[in-house]
Amino acid sequence: MFLVGLTGGIASGKSSVIQVFQQLGCAVIDVDVLARLVVQPGCPAHRRIVEAFGTEVLLENGDIDRKVLGDLIFNQPDRRHLLNTITHPEIFKEMVKETFKYFLRGYRYVILDIPLLFETKKLLKYMKHTVVVYCDWDTQLARLMQRNNLNREDAEARIKAQLPLKDKARMAHHVLDNSGEWSVTKRQVILLHAELERSLEYLPLRLGVLTGLAGIASLLYLLTHYLLPSP
Repeated sequence: MFLVGLTGGIASGKSSVIQVFQQLGCAVIDVDVLARLVVQPGCPAHRRIVEAFGTEVLLENGDIDRKVLGDLIFNQPDRRHLLNTITHPEIFKEMVKETFKYFLRGYRYVILDIPLLFETKKLLKYMKHTVVVYCDWDTQLARLMQRNNLNREDAEARIKAQLPLKDKARMAHHVLDNSGEWSVTKRQVILLHAELERSLEYLPLRLGVLTGLAGIASLLYLLTHYLLPSP
């Protein structure tokens, strides 16, 4: 099995593209969902965040107040780094567990929905393929203004706060252009899925695991056959 990192930008249509992949039966792991999961009360990351940032980051029900925490690390590189050192290892553990579940179910590839795939670069080395959901500036701006009911200035500020989509597109293996009609974008997704399904890049790992399991089974047989007393 191999991993496919998928990202996009605000109002680029990434969520809609993800839905098509899921409708096609693809395995999708949302890293943002994992990030929220690992900071639930009772989890190690939750305890360490409270120790590091104080009880002021807690809501009345004990959950992490993401807005308060976000304000604390805003323009504070040291604090942001501290938070990342707490959460990233836990997110990675959950990602590995979820990926392994899909491996056992026989999926050829798993899509990881990673908003900051190219910004942080921490997970890039694990991705066999990277995909960017792209749209041109004017389309992105118009969609964001309409979707969030923003004026032009505020919408431009939100877009400029992110790595430009054209830069992400240059770094990706595959680009899904969502600048035009949705039917065109959907066809691109279907074609990419077919290409990834045809790929044989999943075979080395799967064969390696099966070979290892066969070796363990043979060892267990020899141990029981030769070392255990006969009845």
